[in-house]
Amino acid sequence: QVQLVESGGGLVQPGGTLRLSCAASGFTFRSYNMYWYRQAPGKERELVAQILSGGSTDYEDSVKGRFTISRDNTKNTVYLEMNDLKPEDTAVYYCSTIISLIPYWGQGTQVTVSA
Repeated sequence: QVQLVESGGGLVQPGGTLRLSCAASGFTFRSYNMYWYRQAPGKERELVAQILSGGSTDYEDSVKGRFTISRDNTKNTVYLEMNDLKPEDTAVYYCSTIISLIPYWGQGTQVTVSA
């Protein structure tokens, strides 16, 4: 079955860096687009970054220039490198993919940016 397992979240000071990882299994990873979403308290889940199967990337405007999404198809893993973190980046971050029109989600990893 499809499994997505995020890791790498934590507490970081403003201006700091975190690298999130999402280990995927149960499907042919290299063939699918991968997404990072986040959900802050009291807000809707939003798409932060995406990487297509061919490697093209796109980002939500507020993270452009600060976040980088990448993938390692040999490790079935997608990453989100987050630099210059701001308090407004505080959220639960989720890895996601869509297979046969069905969305799959990981359990999420908490990122807290606070002094």
